[in-house]
Amino acid sequence: MTIRGNKEEQKFYVVGISYEKADAVTRGKYTFFPEQVEAFTKDAQDNGLENFFVVSTCNRTEFYGFADSEDQIVEQYCKFTEGDANEFRQFMMVKEGEDAITHLFRVSSGLESQILGDFDIIGQIKIWFVRFKKMGASNAFLERLVNTAIQISKKVKNETFLSNGSASVAYSAVNFIQKTQPDLAGKNILLYGIGKIGRNTCTNLVKHYPNTKITLINRTKAKAEAVALKHDVEVKDHSELQEELKNTDILIVATGASFHTVTEDMIPFDKEMTIIDMSVPENVVHTLASRESIQLVNVDGLSKMVDDTIAQRRTAVPEAIAIIEEYSNEFYEWLENRELVPAIQSFKSRLEFLQQHELNNLRKDNIEVSENEIMLTNKLMQKITNQFASFLIENRDDSKETIELIEKMFHLKQA
Repeated sequence: MTIRGNKEEQKFYVVGISYEKADAVTRGKYTFFPEQVEAFTKDAQDNGLENFFVVSTCNRTEFYGFADSEDQIVEQYCKFTEGDANEFRQFMMVKEGEDAITHLFRVSSGLESQILGDFDIIGQIKIWFVRFKKMGASNAFLERLVNTAIQISKKVKNETFLSNGSASVAYSAVNFIQKTQPDLAGKNILLYGIGKIGRNTCTNLVKHYPNTKITLINRTKAKAEAVALKHDVEVKDHSELQEELKNTDILIVATGASFHTVTEDMIPFDKEMTIIDMSVPENVVHTLASRESIQLVNVDGLSKMVDDTIAQRRTAVPEAIAIIEEYSNEFYEWLENRELVPAIQSFKSRLEFLQQHELNNLRKDNIEVSENEIMLTNKLMQKITNQFASFLIENRDDSKETIELIEKMFHLKQA
């Protein structure tokens, strides 16, 4: 099936970069930030792109939408990143039409997550889609597509074991600490950044290490205080960060910035420390890893810590795929029916025109037509229209020939 947008020549694509082909440093160059949505949308629409949305997370950044070609998307997208289009093409993934649709459904179900079954992605898809919808970049196709992806995600999560066990990105930090730091007595943990991943990480830390000193620092202190109140942990002002680092044994960075928030000069040279960088692009300068006293791990390293749970989850993959196929069939049925709508509307409009024409002739002959008679003809027109629509749907293989015949018979013009 060829899937086209408002412009007949445009096709539906997904173009993106993910952990599968690019490491965290490379992905970081192509991270897309919420504050770019407005400028990007206006510029893209000025350049011929109308209906689209971008999803950007620590593991993937993907553009879903209609375009003349994949190159049009690549050039447009890379204008708003730190990387260039030529490098992007070395790592990018491109899918078109039904393959692009299936990809979104697999992503939303957790099948394409770096940690199999991680459902954090569906929340990000919803948030990013709404951002672009508010800017007028959506259409009926994208609305239905994303809603279907949400339904798939819910059913996979509720009816399979794909998300069974603790293997989220937020939990992986705790898992890493458990395996590398068996004794935390007297050690200090500093969590820097209280976005969604930071909050989830804090929850897991408190759950597994209730008697360990945990300190929160966030650029907006009020947000850290709200989390601290819930979990009964300490909060420090952002201005105290460097001083606090002198006493930190385990630093978890979840700042989600577009630059390094932890640099060489912030860590005393002889300070022993484990640093877990959960941000993409990396927010901890990677040269710190060269110090013998520093153990530094990023999101790619964390993903290797949950192999046992993943092995259990793989048994649920066939069930998840079956759910995707079920909802895909419903989506394509809706899409095919939607393609018949212009012909059905044109047919109905022609009947309405003929009705009005005959009513005008009757009035010219001074023949009165009652409201009940007009209502009766309206009902008759609706029944004829419904029969036409049902015939097209039930005889889809012959729908093209049927529409052409009706167009000739009734002199129809589709909008």
